[in-house]
Amino acid sequence: MSMKGATPIHSVQIGISEHDRVAIAVGLSHLLADTYTLYLTTHNFHWNVTGPMFISLHGMFQTQYSELWSAVDPIAERIRALGAKAPGSYAQFQTLTSVPDVPSQPPTALEMVRILMQGHETAARTARGLFSVVEQAGDQPSADLLTQRMDNHEKNAWMLRSLLET
Repeated sequence: MSMKGATPIHSVQIGISEHDRVAIAVGLSHLLADTYTLYLTTHNFHWNVTGPMFISLHGMFQTQYSELWSAVDPIAERIRALGAKAPGSYAQFQTLTSVPDVPSQPPTALEMVRILMQGHETAARTARGLFSVVEQAGDQPSADLLTQRMDNHEKNAWMLRSLLET
C-alpha cells in the first residue's frame, strides 16, 4: 500500500506507535476510498438498473448502498482517532481506491451484478491486507472494524455471485 492518504496531525498516546498509526491510517484510507467508490457505484446501479430483474436488483442495490453509506463514517472516524486526516474528496478517493469507476453508460443488469461482486471482493481484500498490521499493533478497534467490513463485503459478494450462477 502506498503511504498516500494519511499523515499524523497530532501526537496521539493510545499505546500504538506513530509508525503503526500511520500504516493503519493509510490502510484505512484505502478502505474508505474503496467503500465510498463502491457506494457510489451501487447507488448509480440502483438508479439505472433495467430489465426483468429490476425489482429484485433495485431493492438489493438499495440495501447494499445503504449499508456502504453507513460504513464510511466509522472508517473515517477511526482514521481521525489514530491522529490522521481522513481523505474526503473524489480526487483523493480516485488515487486511493482499488475499485474501478463504472462506465459512463450503464451496463446491463447482470454486468452490474458482476461489477458489484468484484467491487465487494476488492474491498474485502483491502480490509484483509491491513489486518495483519492492525493485529501486530494490538489495535483492537481497527481489527473489529475490519472484521465487520470483511464479513459484509464477503457476504454481499456471495449474494451477487449467486445471481450469476446458471
